Amino acid sequence: MEFYFMYILMGIILLPGLIYASVVSAKVNSAFKTYSSVCSSKGITAKQACEMILRNAGVNDVKIVEINGHLTDNYNTSNKTLSLSQSVYNSTSISALGVAAHEAGHAIQHAEGYAPLKMRHAIGTLSNFCSSLLWPLLIIGIVLSCLSMFEWGDIFLWGGVGFFGLAVIFSLITLPVETNASKRALTCLVNSGALDQTEVRGAKVVLDAAAKTYVAALVVSILNLIRFVLAVLLTRDR
Repeated sequence: MEFYFMYILMGIILLPGLIYASVVSAKVNSAFKTYSSVCSSKGITAKQACEMILRNAGVNDVKIVEINGHLTDNYNTSNKTLSLSQSVYNSTSISALGVAAHEAGHAIQHAEGYAPLKMRHAIGTLSNFCSSLLWPLLIIGIVLSCLSMFEWGDIFLWGGVGFFGLAVIFSLITLPVETNASKRALTCLVNSGALDQTEVRGAKVVLDAAAKTYVAALVVSILNLIRFVLAVLLTRDR
């Protein structure tokens, strides 16, 4: 009975995080949709806003391209490419300019050697590698434990938990990186003349909503880590 209770508890633990993530996602889409219908008074497209912001920051080696998808915008530090989604690239809406400026903020971070961005890139690379080993380690650990080879089982199980811990660290470091990029974006939108002070308030609503998605990712990562720890303890007790 205790065994089944623990598994039910593991599912319940993650539920609040999933609900919070769903609510945040809905708010992001709502904010983006609201300000997508409000065009900037200057009539500047998101691509043009990025070019202005990067030029003013003295960053001249970033390529701006259009990519498929909705809100798939990103900045790639490996090839210095700033990708804007189809709903953003040629749009003159406040939402689009806010999102584009945020990615330009990442490009400026990269050009300035912003330390948290470097840390996120390094840990992200390591985390991706470790993620590929996570489930094999857990499965091997469970099999060894079932064969009463508890010491070896523990090594693999806790090794898997440790690897997943890197995902939590990655989510934690992501928060200041994204917050700083949004702060830079709002300042740059005004300084570049792409938006006036009144319009920037709308961009801030969109970026603040988007920032909460990274908080949600951190919450879900922490709750998943707790679930893994409980799973290991449960396997060991058996």
